[in-house]
Amino acid sequence: MKKLTDPEIKNKLKSLLDWRFKNNKLQVSLEFDSFKDCMLAMNKIAIECESLNHHPEWTNAYNILDIKLTTHDCNGVSLLDFKLANFIDRTHKEC
Repeated sequence: MKKLTDPEIKNKLKSLLDWRFKNNKLQVSLEFDSFKDCMLAMNKIAIECESLNHHPEWTNAYNILDIKLTTHDCNGVSLLDFKLANFIDRTHKEC
């Protein structure tokens, strides 16, 4: 997996909602209507993570889900991170 350059990352960030590039990771904080909705989204995301064999750093507190994405194999952000981030955005909209 190829590590993206900072300009490539900044350009691709334009297609994501509320994501930022910080500390060599894509990061977002998502709010849901309830704890139940947050857990539903986390479970959907977890299934996609398993299929991609790409797992986020994440924490949740009640209805807030904080996510950080990076590709450890290339020591930075790759297209795989953006693929997962797009799935996460779609899932957030659905829940």
